[in-house]
Amino acid sequence: MPPRSTPTARQQRLGHELRRLREQSGMSAQQAAALLGVDRTRIPHIESGRFGISAERVRTLAFNYGCPDTALIDLLAAMAQERDRGWWEQHRGLLPPALIDIAELEFHASELCTAVTTHIPGLLQTEEHARAVFDTADPPLPGPDLEARVELRLRRQEVLDRDPPTPYGAVIHEAALRMQFGGPKVARAQLEYILERSERDTVSVRVIPFTAGGFPGAGQSFTYVSAPVPQLDTVQLDSSHGSMLLDTDMQLRRYRGLLDRLSGLALPLPASRDFIRSIAQDL
Repeated sequence: MPPRSTPTARQQRLGHELRRLREQSGMSAQQAAALLGVDRTRIPHIESGRFGISAERVRTLAFNYGCPDTALIDLLAAMAQERDRGWWEQHRGLLPPALIDIAELEFHASELCTAVTTHIPGLLQTEEHARAVFDTADPPLPGPDLEARVELRLRRQEVLDRDPPTPYGAVIHEAALRMQFGGPKVARAQLEYILERSERDTVSVRVIPFTAGGFPGAGQSFTYVSAPVPQLDTVQLDSSHGSMLLDTDMQLRRYRGLLDRLSGLALPLPASRDFIRSIAQDL
């Protein structure tokens, strides 16, 4: 079987974790290859996600690497044997891979926490708001491309509606709430939609008002994606150059801390709902 030309972020993460375990054990790629009975050149391909690996071989490597974390091993083995194509795969090749990887990442998350300063979080956007946001792209998006992005964004929201729903928390700066993409009518409907969503037990929306002043990470928008085991947590960072996925221990600690600090600046849940309602009523 030829190597994958563009492995998904999840396939790359599996390989990355296997490399991390190997390096922690002090074992060389050649030694790892001997354990599997393959050529040593295959190990770098597995660790980059370009070649798949069976669940049995994942367990063989983890055992010989001396990994004591059975929960982590079980999850890596489960990742290795995933064969079903998620709904997002219908968009692969049509939209940027980073957008598809976000949908897959959210689908497998055990919890999602986001902090935004200039845009409403994608998982809370209405169809009209999402279309208005994509309509401001520079350079402009062709009609079919724009509609495909809207469809992808709306389908991502299914993680909040499934049984059981994925717990979701959002810290939104007042600036994002006051942006009128699509005009006052669309903006008001968007705020009302956030209020509706925030009434759910599994959805938390809190607001950082302008009066909070400056704060760490101002201008950054990111989502902390919790996995069933913390070693597989991921930060999805939005930037002007696109989306980045961060997963080193230092990066995860940094953004957990940043999320805690931003939460400390945000209004309580009831006050946040009142705040959003007052902005909507002024439109």
